[in-house]
Amino acid sequence: MSPSEPWEYALHIPQEARAVTVCRRTVRLILTLHGLIRLADVAELLAAELVSNAVRHTKGPAALKLRRRDGVLRIGAWDASPVPPPYDLPVAAGAEAGRGLFLVRACADDWGWHPLRQGGDIGKYVWCDLAAA
Repeated sequence: MSPSEPWEYALHIPQEARAVTVCRRTVRLILTLHGLIRLADVAELLAAELVSNAVRHTKGPAALKLRRRDGVLRIGAWDASPVPPPYDLPVAAGAEAGRGLFLVRACADDWGWHPLRQGGDIGKYVWCDLAAA
C-alpha cells in the first residue's frame, strides 16, 4: 500500500473501561505501521476521549473507526445512543472529568457528529480530523 493510498479500520469495542486502553494501543500500532507515528500521541488522546464518552455515557455496542484519506486522519467513535454530544459544557479548572470534548476541540483540526440510521446501525458518530499530510 502506498503512503498516499486511503485506508480505513474499525474496532468494535465492549462496554468496559479496558476498551479505552485497547483503542489507544490500536491507534498507535496502526499509525506506526502507516508511517504516521508523529500523530500517535495526539491521535491516542483524541481516540481515548471519544471512546471513553461512548463507553461511559451510552449502553450497547460501540466502535472506534480510523480513516486516512486526502491527507487527513479521521478518528471516530460510533455508539448506539442517538443523544448528541454536549457542545458547550463549561470545564472547571483542574477538572478530571467532563473535559473530553474540550480536549477534542482544542487538539483536532475539525470535529463534529452526526446521527446514524443506516444499514441497521442507529446511534451517532462523533469524529475529529487531524491533518496527516
